[in-house]
Amino acid sequence: MRPPARAALGLLLGLLLGLPREASPRPTPCRRCRELVDKFNQGMVDTAKKNFGGGNTAWEEKSLSKYESSEVRLLEIVEGLCGSSDFECNRLVEEHEEQLEAWWLRLKKKHPDLFEWFCVKTLKVCCPPGTYGPDCLACQGGSERPCSGNGRCSGDGSREGDGSCQCHPGYRGALCTDCMDGYFSALRNETHSVCTACHESCKLCTGPTSRDCTQCQAGWASEDGACVDVDECAAETPPCSEQQFCQNVGGSFQCEECDPTCAGCTGKGPGQCKECIAGYTKESGQCADVDECSLPEKPCLRKHENCYNTPGSYVCVCPEGFEETEDACVQAAQPAGEEVTAETPTPPPSREDL
Repeated sequence: MRPPARAALGLLLGLLLGLPREASPRPTPCRRCRELVDKFNQGMVDTAKKNFGGGNTAWEEKSLSKYESSEVRLLEIVEGLCGSSDFECNRLVEEHEEQLEAWWLRLKKKHPDLFEWFCVKTLKVCCPPGTYGPDCLACQGGSERPCSGNGRCSGDGSREGDGSCQCHPGYRGALCTDCMDGYFSALRNETHSVCTACHESCKLCTGPTSRDCTQCQAGWASEDGACVDVDECAAETPPCSEQQFCQNVGGSFQCEECDPTCAGCTGKGPGQCKECIAGYTKESGQCADVDECSLPEKPCLRKHENCYNTPGSYVCVCPEGFEETEDACVQAAQPAGEEVTAETPTPPPSREDL
């Protein structure tokens, strides 16, 4: 037996609401450690010109040791490392506070690079630049210039990844030394490979100009030894609709809408109309509104009726104080002492009212 529609809808909503939401990727241990070290280094910068803050700084530094390497300064730096809601950061500081204190008080001069000492050698959650994986192996192409300098090594600087190359745009190959389609080799030797973009008209090329193409891109054609743009707008069958005009661009074209007053056009604006839509006529080379109310043959035929011009048209309205009938505007009954005649001027209504 099929469940009722309402029950089926409730079941579907329950399933949808119960689906786990895609969580944002959790920071790796290496990234967490690096962020902590960056904040620690910033804390050192922020406290570089401070002192103990008492009334006799010279006595304090002589008696309590210099502020520059003091536990007071360390405490100020540590207190600024984590926000109150950053649980992971606070946990990391709490777990490794003793190591940070040891580095600050005893090891800083011997190991000035906190990241290398703390994240790489002590916690072993990161690798030196140019290496990857649990054993910090050299990336493809070597740790000095991973991926020939033309890509990023997967897992570079972390204990993760497989060391493979993810090439920058224009490069391909295991070591990112080969050029992709649309690029040519501007330099290639034992240590360096430089790929430069072809001219926009080339799909394949040997140099930077349109004459260096060995194959043209779509929308371009080979002519006199070079790739030249195909003017799609000049085709026998126009690529755009009747109420659009065609603009040629390099390797393609664009269809733009005609001016609203045009019935077909050759370009932008009311001056490029082939013909005008009803209610408009050509004046001084462009489509202008026809004032039907000023024509010799009046469009409003009922007695006492007023004519008001509108863009591309007109409206027929009875004056204020008159009521509409099929054949005429008839004066409505007025309160005693007031009189409105057909000759009484009536201000035109606003365009919003029309």
